[in-house]
Amino acid sequence: MNLKLEAESFRGYAKIGNMKSLREYIVEAEKNHTAIGHFNISNMEGVWAVARAAKSLDLPVVIGVSEGERSFVGVKQIRAIVTSVMKELNHPIFLNADHTYSIEKVKETIDAGFDSVIVDGAKLSFEDNVKIAKEAVVYAKLKNETILVEGELGYIGQSSKLLSELPEGVKIDPESLTHPDEAKRLVEETGIDLLAPAVGNIHGMLRDGSNLSLNIERIKKIRSVAGVPLVLHGGSGSSDEDFLRAIEAGISMIHINTELRIAYRDALKKSLQDEPDEIAPYKISKPALLAMQKVVENRLKLFSKM
Repeated sequence: MNLKLEAESFRGYAKIGNMKSLREYIVEAEKNHTAIGHFNISNMEGVWAVARAAKSLDLPVVIGVSEGERSFVGVKQIRAIVTSVMKELNHPIFLNADHTYSIEKVKETIDAGFDSVIVDGAKLSFEDNVKIAKEAVVYAKLKNETILVEGELGYIGQSSKLLSELPEGVKIDPESLTHPDEAKRLVEETGIDLLAPAVGNIHGMLRDGSNLSLNIERIKKIRSVAGVPLVLHGGSGSSDEDFLRAIEAGISMIHINTELRIAYRDALKKSLQDEPDEIAPYKISKPALLAMQKVVENRLKLFSKM
């Protein structure tokens, strides 16, 4: 099996007209030393915020939904919503099953027609991580060989929220980060299309506003031996400089979630305070949608170096 994401080997995502596939966009991003933005949502405001931001900048985008977010929105429902929005805007908007912990949940999203799925075995032993990732790859390629399967190696926490300290079980010293040799083994033994390493990143953001530094040299080493594009999870809270350096080092997709949640919460809170007598949900929520859209626009501009 050729583990590299070569554009010429693409054999057809479900897409609109001549729109490129997610696979092709990733190849293009890596070639241009840019990164695709991946933004998590859990309501309709989030969908429109991400979609309209991407459309306004004419950039592809990935909407992510974790197991918890999928449970809230609905697996088939979010697939139908994103497909509908993509067609209405005539714009590349892809759907990813973020952080999926069981093969049953992996199969559920593949069967629902997601464009990609992340098999999160980061807390498992290396052997068990290989086992679940390999099973996911086999199932995905049997159902639709164009679906991208992403593996994760190195634990960075599991919750996108404000934190007073590092997530329990997370260490950011060099020895605790993803090792290049293990990254290479995971790719070779599973056939995953993308890899999410631990390189100084964490899920969530520290309350004191401090930014953790990404290990750029580790990113370079992992990308040089892994054979597949790399994805940076837990992007919220990283500095703009680190993002740009990480992209140059080999990151082709960046996940943002906590920043969106904070923007949504703060704007919604202000909306309720400013208009205490308003009871129309769409009016109350509009400032939150616009606040999230602004975050997405700013991040997309940075990742694409606009």
